[in-house]
Amino acid sequence: MKILAAIKQVPSRDSSLRVNSSGQWIEDADLTYEINEPDAYALEEALQLKEKHGGEVVAICAGPARAAQTIREALAKGADRAIHIEADDVDSLDTLALSKLLAAAAKAENPDLVLTGLQSDDLGSGQTGVVMAELLGMPHGTIIMAVEKQDGSIRVKRELEDGWFQHVTMSLPAVLTIQSGINKLRYATLMGIKKAKTKEIKVVTAASLGVECTPQVERLKVYVPDRTKQAQIFDGPAKESAAKLVEKLKFEVRVI
Repeated sequence: MKILAAIKQVPSRDSSLRVNSSGQWIEDADLTYEINEPDAYALEEALQLKEKHGGEVVAICAGPARAAQTIREALAKGADRAIHIEADDVDSLDTLALSKLLAAAAKAENPDLVLTGLQSDDLGSGQTGVVMAELLGMPHGTIIMAVEKQDGSIRVKRELEDGWFQHVTMSLPAVLTIQSGINKLRYATLMGIKKAKTKEIKVVTAASLGVECTPQVERLKVYVPDRTKQAQIFDGPAKESAAKLVEKLKFEVRVI
């Protein structure tokens, strides 16, 4: 069973973020980077499936040269080899352009299963896995909580709203977006880190993949939201004030 785990390198969660001079993205000169946490759970699920059923786990990542650090981390945790799609402008790519790159590299591997995180910590669109599935012509499942391999198919558990779950049997090959928290993430061992240095990282580019990845969506502005405080006093009898408060919370704030 060949499993592709799509991972992304994102700024560390404790990074101090500032908008850059162009006003279209964040200043990345002094940032530290790490693997996108939802993708770490996708990688972990891939590794556990390999341990149960055998096969191969291939990590795939699009990004500039610095993304090699995140790829090495995936290899140290147990991925057998990796594909690095070198793209210096990855931060400017929209979902479709990025998905085209990942899908082209994935198609050449002819995988049985493609796993991605549910969403990325930086943009959070939650669309990449779904668009990849469409480009690859594969069935897909989102918000996956469990994966069970069967003969020629898989049975997955999807998280729905209000504590409900859905169980679906899917044919292979397929694409799944994995929900964070379904497994306990492993740490890279010292032996794993040593082995990662000798594992294959295949470097490709958009040109070598034959992909035209011009973004169809333009990011106009990135800015820090204004912080405002607003207080509203409800005068009158307690019963009427309570009714007004509930109405505000329900229809304006939308928390109930």
